[in-house]
Amino acid sequence: MTTRRAVLEAAGGLVLGSSAAVRLASAALPTGAEESQRLESLAGKQPLIKRSFRPPNYESPLAALDGPITPNDRFFVRWHLANIPEADPRTWRLKVGGEAAAQQFELSLEQLQREFEPVELTAVCQCAGNQRGLAEPHVAGVEWGPGAVGCARWKGARLRDILTRAQLNTQAIEIAFDGGDGPVLPQTPDFAKSIPLWKALDANTLVAYEMNGALLPHWNGFPARTIVPGWAGTYWVKQLVGITALSRPLSNFWMSTAYRVPKGKFPVLDRFESQESETSVPILEIDLNCVVTNVREGQQFRSRSPVTVRGIAWDAGAGIRQVDISLDQGQRWTPAKLGADKGRYSFRSWQYSFTPQSAGALTLMARATNTHGVTQPDAWTSNPAGYHNNVVQKVGLTIV
Repeated sequence: MTTRRAVLEAAGGLVLGSSAAVRLASAALPTGAEESQRLESLAGKQPLIKRSFRPPNYESPLAALDGPITPNDRFFVRWHLANIPEADPRTWRLKVGGEAAAQQFELSLEQLQREFEPVELTAVCQCAGNQRGLAEPHVAGVEWGPGAVGCARWKGARLRDILTRAQLNTQAIEIAFDGGDGPVLPQTPDFAKSIPLWKALDANTLVAYEMNGALLPHWNGFPARTIVPGWAGTYWVKQLVGITALSRPLSNFWMSTAYRVPKGKFPVLDRFESQESETSVPILEIDLNCVVTNVREGQQFRSRSPVTVRGIAWDAGAGIRQVDISLDQGQRWTPAKLGADKGRYSFRSWQYSFTPQSAGALTLMARATNTHGVTQPDAWTSNPAGYHNNVVQKVGLTIV
């Protein structure tokens, strides 16, 4: 009989931590999802919220996000396929080439580190389905709460420098990435993604080998992964083994069917024109969002005693202009104090203090506005896959 422990051991991680139920500081998850969520530890990780174990999908508790940088051992884990090999840095190779490249070559990890200018960038990685489990009506998929997100300092080589060595021709339109994870069943499609050439040539798009000053953890893509700042984590391919220059659009399940939203339903800034169809477009940019990290749903505070609330805000790269707090169901909003700006792709920490004057129920609301003047919505725009759920957070408190 195959047990959960056996599956995790085979995938390179052993359940080490508590299996106590977790209470989220946010709206309720679907029936069954909230009851089943557990704190478990993968090898090298502190306890995270288990959403699935095959493939491993583990969410960061909000307390782990209480600051501008998410520690490696508390960073969320997201894989699409369950066969995740333990990469050997001595034998790992990154194959570079494709029909739209004149040069085909391989890079070892040592070459990637030595032969290209190292670049460091602080950026948010967010699963496209973050907060899917809070959507109303609920939709199918991994029932993420608000913790499928993290911010780290990534170090690696610019993708464009690697592509320069490959000598792209004028027919190149997309750059495809192949991950090292594989399917358990032969009929399951291999995980590969592509980005448009213009995004691949952006100076901030990296092939990273370090995370917060250390080699990438196994669960977050060791030995190398793509960093596509401002875009959903589906393009941040882990355990990267191939970079391919294409003269035609990549057509597979992960591009043509998965990670798409109805055309015209959401505002569009960036375009991936070669992957657009008459009815849908690929999900690209991450959402403007804001969460409370140090106060949980139902927490009690004493009246006439000061309360300090902390949190983080982020967006796709415009940068956070302000965070506002409401204690009266959104009738009045008061600015919070913003922390240091770590860069336009990073978390922006914030803090707000108040003193409740009377006992009873109190609803705390937090919302962010970016430098383009965009503010979080009050209602979710329904779509089949549950994407783009960034509604204003509400946390119910009890004042005694």
